[in-house]
Formats: sequence, structure tokens, C-alpha cells
Amino acid sequence: MKQLFLLFSLLFVTITFAQNITCSPEDATAFHKKSKEISLLPQSVNFGDSLISIGKTFLKIPYVAKTLEVGEKESLVVNLHGLDCTTFVENVLAFGLISRADSLDFTSFANALEEIRYRDGQLNGYGSRLHYFTEWISNNQAKGLVKNMTGEIGGKIVKKEINFMGTHRDLYPFLKDDANYNTILKTETALKENEFCVLSQEDIAANEHLIQSGDIIALATSIKGLDVTHTGIAIRAKDGRIHMLHASTGSMQVEITKLPLVDYLKKIKSNIGIMVARPL
Repeated sequence: MKQLFLLFSLLFVTITFAQNITCSPEDATAFHKKSKEISLLPQSVNFGDSLISIGKTFLKIPYVAKTLEVGEKESLVVNLHGLDCTTFVENVLAFGLISRADSLDFTSFANALEEIRYRDGQLNGYGSRLHYFTEWISNNQAKGLVKNMTGEIGGKIVKKEINFMGTHRDLYPFLKDDANYNTILKTETALKENEFCVLSQEDIAANEHLIQSGDIIALATSIKGLDVTHTGIAIRAKDGRIHMLHASTGSMQVEITKLPLVDYLKKIKSNIGIMVARPL
């Protein structure tokens, strides 16, 4: 009977949401296991601590790039068996939100993921995805999901033209479509109006005490046209220092950095500092 119910659940996911959601039977099973695992975690008053507990359940999950580039049209991809740095952060935050609301069901998870991943919480084609992390932070702040803390912890304003996708069209399969490409160009034009704060690499150590476990860390870059190259979640380790819980391209899995964040960043030539967003 239990197996029959699970099969029905998987079919329900496939049939009901087929036009909007890409979720394999493997990932549907993974969701049910993950939601059960999260439901058994100790409750924490601090949301950041809850996110760390949830994030740790993903340790050793393989790093897989471009997991959202599926099919011919944009869909809400649910992939829990392979994560890149951004989908790791999004999945942890989505599980955190539904766990706090005591609604660990698939529909609530899908709704939370859509709210986080897309501009104004609405999936409306490839261009509605928050591709640039500076916009991801600002749009999710407008939704009340996070607060950009960078300016409050010593960050300084950076002015930079963000146009990497538009100038590297060949790197993005969905941009072969002219409509998608033109939408991205419009997004990049709108981003010209925005300024963003970065806590410079040399200022992180002095302000590290202001970063909390559970804060979302975005690694700002000197690469032309690009704002952020990597993301993760801050975690204060046993050594008292801030480390980063992230889907690593080094170990090719979800891990906690062995080095404190300050020292980890020194090994990245293009890094100019970080942005910090606090989940609310």
C-alpha cells in the first residue's frame, strides 16, 4: 500500500504540473526523503541556524552545472541529486521557508522555489529567471525574503556594467532563441540603473563578526560584465571563524570550506569581495 501511494504521488507530480515543472521520479522520491529528514531536525528559534541544519543534509551531494537548462522552454526544475552553487542556496532557502511554515509538501516547495528563483515570484519564460545574483538579492529583498546586509557591514558601492550573458550569447543554449536573447538584453539595460555594494576582500576580516550563520554569501568578481561567480551560505565553525557551506567546483560536491572564508577567497584571483544577504 505504501509503495502504491508513492507511485500515485509520483504520477500526480508528473501529470498535474507537467506544463510548468520538470521533476523526475528520482527527484520526487528525493523530495519525500528530504522533507522527512528535515521534519526530524531539531527546531531552532534562529532562521539562520535552521538553514545551516538544512544545508548540512545536502553535504556530499554532487556538484552538477547547468541543471536548470532543461528542455526547449523554461520550466521550474526540481533537482535534488545534482546542485550548482545557486540551486543549492535556492533549495536550502525553499526548504527553510516551508519547514518554518510547517508545510513540507511538494506543492509548497515548488511554490517557494518559484518565488525565490524568478523575478517577482512568477515564472514567465527564460528571461524571468533571476540570472544575475545582484538582481536575485534585490528582487528577493523586495519580496521580503532576504535583506541585503552588505552596506551595513562595511560594503562600498560598486558601479559596473552587467552584460556578460548578452556579450557571451554562445555560452547559453536558451539564448539561441531571439526572444530569450532580447529579454536578457532588456534585463541588462535595466541593471545599468542599479548600484550594488561589495564588502572588499581586504575588509572582510575586520567585519567578519557581523556575518551570521545562515547568511547568503555571493562572491563578487572582477570579470568583465559579470557580478558574481559563486554563492554559498555562511557558517560559523568550531574555530569561531566564518566558513562557507556551498556546492563546490573544487571537490565537486556540497561541502564546508576547510579554510575560513577570508583565506578561501585569497585563492580566487578574480574575487574582489562579497555580498551578504540575510534570509528573513
